[in-house]
Amino acid sequence: MELIGRDILSKLKNKNRGNSKLLQAIDQLIVDLESLKVDSTNNLKTLRSDFEKVHNDGFYFVNIHIHRVLLVIKVERNEVKIVWAGNHDEYVRTFKNNKKSIEKWIRINDLTK
Repeated sequence: MELIGRDILSKLKNKNRGNSKLLQAIDQLIVDLESLKVDSTNNLKTLRSDFEKVHNDGFYFVNIHIHRVLLVIKVERNEVKIVWAGNHDEYVRTFKNNKKSIEKWIRINDLTK
């Protein structure tokens, strides 16, 4: 799959240069997403068990070390777009740890096109 928004992960890596476990986890996520070959999003858990669907338009959270990444997977366009990444505290602050807040954030940021 084509990976869009890699710069979000690059910023996360630069911000956490001393955290080798996180840097390795980010690199592994990139490899996993680029190698993703799915006909539908039903078999995402075979690649990574931590895919958590949070919106019907193909939005998922995935864990990387002690951080979380929000991505949208568009199977019909063969692309994965990274739209947010942060540590768990930033996740709780931004998304309040509930799907209604996640849906509101997606809508406010006009990401459901």
